[in-house]
Amino acid sequence: MIRGGGPIQNAMSVDLEDWFCAYNMSGVVPRSAWATSELRVVQNTERLLALFDRKGINVTFFVLGWIADRVPELIRKIDARGHEIAVHGYQHLLLTQISKHEFEEDLDRSLKALDACGVRHKVVGFRAPSFSLVESTRWALDILASRGLRYDSSVFPVSFHPDYGIPDSPLGPYMITSDMHEFPMGCVRVLGRNLACSGGGYLRLLPYLYTRTCLRKANGEGRPVVFYIHPWEIDPGQPRMPIPWLKRLRHYTGLGATERKLERLLTDFHFTTIRGVLGL
Repeated sequence: MIRGGGPIQNAMSVDLEDWFCAYNMSGVVPRSAWATSELRVVQNTERLLALFDRKGINVTFFVLGWIADRVPELIRKIDARGHEIAVHGYQHLLLTQISKHEFEEDLDRSLKALDACGVRHKVVGFRAPSFSLVESTRWALDILASRGLRYDSSVFPVSFHPDYGIPDSPLGPYMITSDMHEFPMGCVRVLGRNLACSGGGYLRLLPYLYTRTCLRKANGEGRPVVFYIHPWEIDPGQPRMPIPWLKRLRHYTGLGATERKLERLLTDFHFTTIRGVLGL
């Protein structure tokens, strides 16, 4: 956040994974089929990088280790352009579905994959797949700290979602443990309820006015927001899979308009990396 009366610096983040890594696809594209699925992450990430270049900003990329192992040159390109590299796990495993030991193995494997790419700066940030850091998985925070990570950006301060959420979380950045910063996903409080506004899904499914109004409200209260996008969310040409109608709605709606909306968002608000906002 810029002090002294200047504009609020929000954080822009990219969850670097491909279309088949999304939780919505888990029922039709098992992890055993990832290696034979059409890889589209490079071309979509290149488009995002070009957009960030045009806007003159650096952002945070939460990189899936599986992707880093397949396209290390993409990770090196992101790093060379000055963007922050953070970790998103290796196989997109939800914390709510694995043990502590499985999480440690997955985290270590993902950090090793990033290290093999030659990332120049120490990785200090983590985002749990599908925001699965919830009350029952707070044990992950001690494991993150033990690996030298300094912040998490996984908590969603909502109560309406069946798979994630810590509704009583503070809405702005805070210390979730004595060692770990938390930058929760963006929400605003309206009529006693937290409304989510920070992600590509909301940007795709709802009019741009909703996102802009929520971010203005948060910034008007002196609070930065972290926003996130996936590369597949700007890709209307991705394969169409036979998934249930609700997942189909969530995954495919608005893909053709996302990039234009994102460019408006980057014009209307100030963004930088999560590390930059937290001052780490």
